[in-house]
Amino acid sequence: MSRARTLTLTVSTLAVATLALTSCTAGSSGGATADPAGTDSITVALTGPPANLDFTTTAGAAIPQALLGNVYEGLVQVNQDGELEPLLAESWSLSDDRTVVTFTLRSGVTFSNGADFTAEDVKFSIDRVKSDAWTSGLKTKMDIVESVNVLSDTEVEVVLSRPSNVWLYDMATRVGAMFDESGVADLANQAIGTGPFTVESWKPNDAIDMAARADYWGDAPKVSTATLKYFAEATATTNALQSGDVDVIYNMQAPALLSAFEGKPEFQVLNGESTGEIVLSMNNRVAPFDDVRVRQAVMHAIDRQAVMDAAWNGNGTLVGAPVPPSDPYYEDLNGVYPFDPAKAKELLKEAGAEGVSITFTVPTRPYATAISEIVVAQLKDVGIDAKIASAEFPAVWLDEVFTKHDYQMSIILAVEQRDVLTMFNNPDYYIGYDNSKIADAAAAADQADEAGYISGMKEVVRTIVDDAASNTLFLFPNTVVAKAEVTGIPANAVSEGLFLGDIGWN
Repeated sequence: MSRARTLTLTVSTLAVATLALTSCTAGSSGGATADPAGTDSITVALTGPPANLDFTTTAGAAIPQALLGNVYEGLVQVNQDGELEPLLAESWSLSDDRTVVTFTLRSGVTFSNGADFTAEDVKFSIDRVKSDAWTSGLKTKMDIVESVNVLSDTEVEVVLSRPSNVWLYDMATRVGAMFDESGVADLANQAIGTGPFTVESWKPNDAIDMAARADYWGDAPKVSTATLKYFAEATATTNALQSGDVDVIYNMQAPALLSAFEGKPEFQVLNGESTGEIVLSMNNRVAPFDDVRVRQAVMHAIDRQAVMDAAWNGNGTLVGAPVPPSDPYYEDLNGVYPFDPAKAKELLKEAGAEGVSITFTVPTRPYATAISEIVVAQLKDVGIDAKIASAEFPAVWLDEVFTKHDYQMSIILAVEQRDVLTMFNNPDYYIGYDNSKIADAAAAADQADEAGYISGMKEVVRTIVDDAASNTLFLFPNTVVAKAEVTGIPANAVSEGLFLGDIGWN
């Protein structure tokens, strides 16, 4: 059965709502060898490996990037236009009061262990997110679910505590992944799903080798084997492509090196967009950033255009808020905090924070390193002395910043789609924003009709920006470099998963 698929191109990424990927030791051994003849394999270069294979208990975007769509699938997915479409569900319907969602499932779908996919698996998977088995903070997306009722093998209804514009969209993320009850005993090392690939081997910090399933329910992948190969830094990925060791670089982390590929017939360069925001995080819980005036001072102190120009060759999009243009409630808020060092100094003086010193915890990611040096210089110009403390990502950064909230300022690429409420409507999230100003408005928007949802969310976003909860420096571009013969690579990154099934050879 044919179906449209979403290929996510984002390669470096947190969010735990979503968190940027890791920078770890590369391995040149292991994994499939690139196939210059283009027969039946593909090798993709990335710069950040997953810590394990279990996104239900481990934060970070590297795991869902590798597994969502390839091994695990959900009832719905997001297409390249940012719209929801059926996946394991053939269709769905809403009750008149919009609190009951009834899914009709595809028949003939099996997990990679041979088990049939039925409505019982939908109930198990959703209930599991709400249980103690899931420890990822994203599990709160399922709080709205009151019950899951199996009507038949191919029909299941989900009862919500209130109408929601967001929940069905959330089902296209990792919390909506479908699991087999007999296949969750060792998720960190063994991934069992309904997707077109199985994980044949996983070499930590080196590579994930995948094989196409002969019994997959949908369209067969274009290649029989696919390898995600991880490198310690961006230059190594470009060297690997030039030498023929890999076929594709996703979300290239060295824009200054693009000139080595542009205009050469043996390569192709795709310049697309993503939903990933480069977020300059200020810990709203601790001094000096528990004072809104200090946070606003930082907003005025940073010339975001200059940051993007210097750190990323001008590639990216200024958005002025943690919302990409693809979201229905996006509006251009770049003018709220114009670059104004004098205003920044004035605000710092009002807050009694002149000459303040802070620690800037920077994860070991290429974009973070490049951006942090420019930010430090601009903060110094207004009297903020920012000392960089490098934090290995993911292990140290996730532990100290994301989990323990032991930081003052940091920077991260937040890639989860429609993540503004994940980041700011939860005071226990690492940013620590006091959501009391937005909680009621966010809840009302979620229950409203489409027009009310859009207007309500715009109000929420404006409040977050007015409070300078964090500084969205720019929207990360999606740059892909590949051999000219590689096909099936969409330009834009719109979801968490890097789908490999459409990538093949001309």
